[in-house]
Amino acid sequence: MKATLKTKYDADKSGAASTLAVNAGDVKLRASITDATIINGPSLNGLALSVEKPGFFIVDYNVPKKDLRFQFMNTVKVAEKPLNLTYIHSWADNRTILDGTLVFDSANKVSANHTLGSGNCKLKYTYVHEGATTFEPSYDVAKNSWDFAVSRKVYGDDVFKATYQTTSKVLGLEWTRNLKSSGNFKVGCSIGQYGR
Repeated sequence: MKATLKTKYDADKSGAASTLAVNAGDVKLRASITDATIINGPSLNGLALSVEKPGFFIVDYNVPKKDLRFQFMNTVKVAEKPLNLTYIHSWADNRTILDGTLVFDSANKVSANHTLGSGNCKLKYTYVHEGATTFEPSYDVAKNSWDFAVSRKVYGDDVFKATYQTTSKVLGLEWTRNLKSSGNFKVGCSIGQYGR
């Protein structure tokens, strides 16, 4: 058995969270707490428990909300291409999400996401050009609208990303830096039309 403990502090939200993960053979056991769990004495607020078999299933239990969430994953072959399927059900919300991704090759894939009973379906095509630039047009059936995203790796592991939402006419720009030595950070802004 192998255990890991991760703790993070979010300065913007003035909050902290810790996660204890234990590998027990093929299964991972995880317990997460937030500062709400220990402020004003020990409580169940912010406590979440999880059991995961990577690539097969995840069961999450939110203790204060008494909410159980199931996620099952599987991969099947369609015309010799892998189709990754995910089924997610949230007990408290009584919401079921179906997600599928068909991978044509390392540069091309198509994905679909549908929430049962909502009449909504989102479709997305992803194309990776020469391993550095990613184009992602997506279509929201319920809104009858397109969104577009383009991201590019720069300076090694840095990523610059631009998004455009046609319904809100908002352009988003984001720069993410991933440094193993000194940590990660993200800078972003959005430009859109605002009411007069």
